[in-house]
Amino acid sequence: MKQHIAAVALLVPGYDEAIAYYVGKLGFKLVEDTTLSPAKRWVVVAPPGSGETGLLLAQADSPDQRQAIGNQAGGRVFLILKTDDFDRDFARFKQAGIEFLEDPRLEAYGKVVVFRDAFGNKWDLIEPLANQAL
Repeated sequence: MKQHIAAVALLVPGYDEAIAYYVGKLGFKLVEDTTLSPAKRWVVVAPPGSGETGLLLAQADSPDQRQAIGNQAGGRVFLILKTDDFDRDFARFKQAGIEFLEDPRLEAYGKVVVFRDAFGNKWDLIEPLANQAL
């Protein structure tokens, strides 16, 4: 049996604003943008080199959903972006104005830094050590 997670839904205030951030600032690719109804789209973005899992950008359409934007993990790091070159991506993100919540640090599993996206979600940017499978 083969399974994988195809997408993780991420609540955002608006589709175009989220595309501008994830594609324009983080350098993700726009995998799909399909109109489902006048108010709903199926929008998937993914980091460069990603082959299986993307972010489904879900425009919040209720007060409860709007309140959850940026806090889907209750204040913890919600998403982990694994990279093959931490220094390259850290420098690129810093130049793009990404908000870092700390200085990069070396942990037992690799080099890591926490950043916050435009909507309040906390992310880890990680380059695992060669012997770590993250």
